[in-house]
Amino acid sequence: MPSKRLVIVDPNKCVGCQLCVLACSQRFGVAGFNKSAIAVRSAGGIERGFVVIVCRACEDPPCARACPVDALIKRRGGGVILNPSKCIGCGMCVEACDIGAVLWDNEWMKPTICTHCGYCVEHCPHGVLALEEVGNDG
Repeated sequence: MPSKRLVIVDPNKCVGCQLCVLACSQRFGVAGFNKSAIAVRSAGGIERGFVVIVCRACEDPPCARACPVDALIKRRGGGVILNPSKCIGCGMCVEACDIGAVLWDNEWMKPTICTHCGYCVEHCPHGVLALEEVGNDG
């Protein structure tokens, strides 16, 4: 069975509503912005639009390479899955991510990284996000 990964279909459609962020945090049983694995930031005011920050499912993730205790396991299809029991909260994964997609949970003192579940896709009313199938080899 092929894996799926989250993709940003058209960033220009993002209006900054942050429904994707709220949907993601619901996975953790909270209502708010603090536990989300996806973020929406202003690109410099309404005229410039918004930037969606989420794991791009790297095939050779720098965050996993940076983890000194192997708490980030490579995910089939790209990206990583966090093993929270191994994580020591050093934050090296956050520093290693080239695009800033490893977010930090200040309550748990551990990273929050997209698992490509697609829950945010279901809640984006503007078609910014989608899940795409990734072949078994990639």
